[in-house]
Amino acid sequence: MVKDPISNFIVKLLNAGKAGKPTVLMSYSKHVAAIAEVLQKEGFLASVERKGKKPAKHLEVVIAFNEQKQSKINGVDRISKPSRRVYEQSKHLHPVMNGLGRLILSTPRGIMTDRTARKERVGGELLFKIW
Repeated sequence: MVKDPISNFIVKLLNAGKAGKPTVLMSYSKHVAAIAEVLQKEGFLASVERKGKKPAKHLEVVIAFNEQKQSKINGVDRISKPSRRVYEQSKHLHPVMNGLGRLILSTPRGIMTDRTARKERVGGELLFKIW
């Protein structure tokens, strides 16, 4: 049983990218699927697909690689954890690595990046940074 599915998800993505594995298969949840869709829109993932039927659903994620066959995911940093939740207002959200990375957060309007949250002027729980 995984205690923190978000940490499990981002660490699996990072490790698979460093190992050169193009696909990752993980347990499905609506929260992880929403995060994967945001990462796909931002270009870190090539595709996201739900596999299987009830009760064993899985999420198949294809990692995006650049021309040198290196993963576009170079690092991740988990901010909120089950033991410590971190919330921030939209006016205090700053770009990650001068705009090269993304901050993923959970807001009342759904999972979004720091750019989208600043545009919509909505704050929320800071989940993780990815670059």
